[in-house]
Amino acid sequence: MILKEYDPKRDRDDVLRIYREVGWCTSKDHGAALSSLVEAGRTMVAEIDGAAECMVTTDPGTIRHGAHDLPLAGITGVTTSRVARKRGLAGRLTARMLAETASSGALVAVLGVFEQGYYNQLGFGNGAYEHWCTFDPSLIVSPVRPRVPVRLGHDDWEAMHANRLRRLRGHGACNIDSPEITQADMRWAENGFGLGFVDEHGDLTHHMWCSAKEVEHGPYEVYWMAYETKEQFLELLGLLRSFEDQVRSVELREPPGIQFQDLLVRPFRLRQITRRSAHENRMRSSAYWQLRLLDLPGALAETAVDAEPARFNLVLSDPIESFLDDGAPWRGVAGDYVVRIGPESRAERGTDRSLPTLSASVNAFSRMWLGVRSATGLSWTDELSGPPDLLAQLDRILRLPTPSPDWEF
Repeated sequence: MILKEYDPKRDRDDVLRIYREVGWCTSKDHGAALSSLVEAGRTMVAEIDGAAECMVTTDPGTIRHGAHDLPLAGITGVTTSRVARKRGLAGRLTARMLAETASSGALVAVLGVFEQGYYNQLGFGNGAYEHWCTFDPSLIVSPVRPRVPVRLGHDDWEAMHANRLRRLRGHGACNIDSPEITQADMRWAENGFGLGFVDEHGDLTHHMWCSAKEVEHGPYEVYWMAYETKEQFLELLGLLRSFEDQVRSVELREPPGIQFQDLLVRPFRLRQITRRSAHENRMRSSAYWQLRLLDLPGALAETAVDAEPARFNLVLSDPIESFLDDGAPWRGVAGDYVVRIGPESRAERGTDRSLPTLSASVNAFSRMWLGVRSATGLSWTDELSGPPDLLAQLDRILRLPTPSPDWEF
């Protein structure tokens, strides 16, 4: 087994075969999406008998904590072929990629999961629940009659990516830097199409990208919406409502900070009427993404919460070291720290015997730091423990908005 950088001339066909074997590449557009994906960031492969049988792709970006943007490693693809399962390739290759990105300055890593548990062994912990809403567009309460939008297609990927980067962002929101990642995301969409609005200079100000599983009546799926103001958001809602004469159902991920049920007329009535139909109106939720800290002192230096500071010892464990080769440039974040969290936060190696002690895995501490769950809640369900008074204090000062990446991983 050899871990190495992706070589497009040598490895492209192997990687395409892997994606076909796992069912992620079923059309010409998907093949083009894969090419954009590997071009967007950095890709490594694990080779067996001269053929790539596992690949991991990562892209640089940012994640927002409060008002601060921290350097992010977005793990945008982890895939293993049929002949290489259960050989530890994905774990070792992902750990190697995390070590490389951490040594290059990334403070946090985020990825999407195929199942809870696998990436926990690399130090990842569950993110917050995301909500998906499926509804009849005629139910949208929209006070705005939209202007005539512009059509957006695959040639508009750079303008759409720039608009996504400028979108209104809240706590936990992620951006991926490379425009090619938006090009890839667009190509994954079945019968994809975009609609948006431009300013007097012709620059894209707000838009959405959708897929249509069944073009005539739907369901349609909104892959993303990008907007900077309330007025732009309402205009996009008005645009969705304009589909009502023909489209029977639309699905979208609930926008951060919005309770989408507020924007629907009689949602429970139609849920009952459409139950078990192809256009069932419903709400579903899942914590499909996970995160982990790659640099504790670096991340805390960018953490500011408006509260009386808490100071404590932290005994931090990190399971990733067992997946790393001896020569890896980074060994994880395990160790003993003296931590302060408040308007100015920091973490320093060492122990202060006058302070209470919190023991945690990096999985659980990362979740607490981002506000996924409270310290007390994590002490019940995850690897985190400490004196009740310290847990209660951390509950008070890390009372953060629900984090949402607002970006599909």
